[in-house]
Amino acid sequence: MGLKKMSKTTRTTFITYGFVAVAFIVLQVLNGTGGLSPLLSGMLVPICAWVVMAISLNLTVGILGELSLGHAGFMSVGAFMGTTAAISLQQSVESAPLRLAIAIVVGAIFAAVVGFLIGIPVLRLNGDYLAIVTLAFGEIIKSIFTNLYVGIDERGFHVSLLKDRTDLLPGGKLIIAGPMGIGGVQRISNFITGFVLIMVCLIIIFNLVNSRAGRAIMALRDNRIAAESIGISVTKYKMMAFVTSAAMAGGAGALFALNYSTVVANKFDFNNSILVLVFVVLGGLGNMLGSIIAAAALTILPEALRQFSDYRMLVYAIVLILVMLVTNNPQIKSVFNKVIDAVKKVFGKFFSKAKKTTKEEV
Repeated sequence: MGLKKMSKTTRTTFITYGFVAVAFIVLQVLNGTGGLSPLLSGMLVPICAWVVMAISLNLTVGILGELSLGHAGFMSVGAFMGTTAAISLQQSVESAPLRLAIAIVVGAIFAAVVGFLIGIPVLRLNGDYLAIVTLAFGEIIKSIFTNLYVGIDERGFHVSLLKDRTDLLPGGKLIIAGPMGIGGVQRISNFITGFVLIMVCLIIIFNLVNSRAGRAIMALRDNRIAAESIGISVTKYKMMAFVTSAAMAGGAGALFALNYSTVVANKFDFNNSILVLVFVVLGGLGNMLGSIIAAAALTILPEALRQFSDYRMLVYAIVLILVMLVTNNPQIKSVFNKVIDAVKKVFGKFFSKAKKTTKEEV
C-alpha cells in the first residue's frame, strides 16, 4: 500500500517509526566504527531518555491538553526506584540487560502509582491551576528523595525520612543516602535499550491515540463540556493519559539514572520540567516526531556550544528563541510544507514503482 492510500494518521505513524529506526541504525553503525566523538557517543543514552520524556509529556500537553510542570518529579521516582531495584538485584540477577529491563519496569510502575495518587486531586483542576499544582508536587517529590534513606540487609528493606534510622545489620547496604543520593551505581544503561524504550513508548502512544480511549481524550481536549454531555468520563480518561505519561517518564528516569555512577535528587528539579516542556512546544503539540527531533537537537546543542565557554547558555537561549520565531512564521511554514509534500511525492512514486515491479515478477 502506497503512502498516498494511507490515512494521514497511519502515514505519520509509519514515518515516525521509520525515522527512529533509521536514526538508530545510522548512529549504531557510526558508534561501532568510531565515527562518533566520545562526547556524542556518551550522550546517546541521555538523548534516548529525554526523547521518551518529551513524547510522554506530549501525551499530557499535546493530546490531553493539560499543562503539567512536574514531569521531572515522575522521572525522579523512576530513577530512584529503578536504581534501587537494580542495586538490590546485583547478587541474584547477574545479567546486566535483564537487571536494566527490570529496573525500567519497576521505575515505570512506581511512577505510575505516584501519578495515580497525584492525579486524584490534581485532575479536578484545569489550566493554570493544574500547572501550578503539578509544579508543587514535582518539588515535593524532589524534597522527599532529598531526605529519604533506604537500606537493605538480610531482614529486607529499611526506610526512614530526615535522618538515617535504618539500623542496618553488618553486611547491609545503604542505597539511598538522603542528600547524597545513590552512589556507586553500576552503569548498565545502553543505546539499544534506549531505542527499544522509545519504540515501546511510541507504540503505546500511537495505539492509545488511535483507540476509542484516545478519541475520548482528544474530545476532552477540544471541548470538555461537549464531551461530558455525550457521556465521556472526564476523570477516567484524564487519569488514563496522566498515568500513562507518568509511567513512561519513570521508565526514562531509570534508563537515565543507570547511565551515571551517582544519582541525586537535584538532577530532577523544576528546570528539567521546563526543559522537557520546551521540547514539546518546539516540536509541536501532539507531534511526536517533532518532539523526538527537538529533544535530540536541544540535548546536543548545549554540548556543541561548549566552545563559547561562559556565553554557552546565552547563545543556546538566543538559538532557541530564533528557532521558535522561525517555526511559527507562516511564510517559512509554507516553505517547509512544500518541501514535505515534495518528499512525500518522491516516496509515493518509489512505493508505487516497487509495487509494480513486484507484480511483474509475480
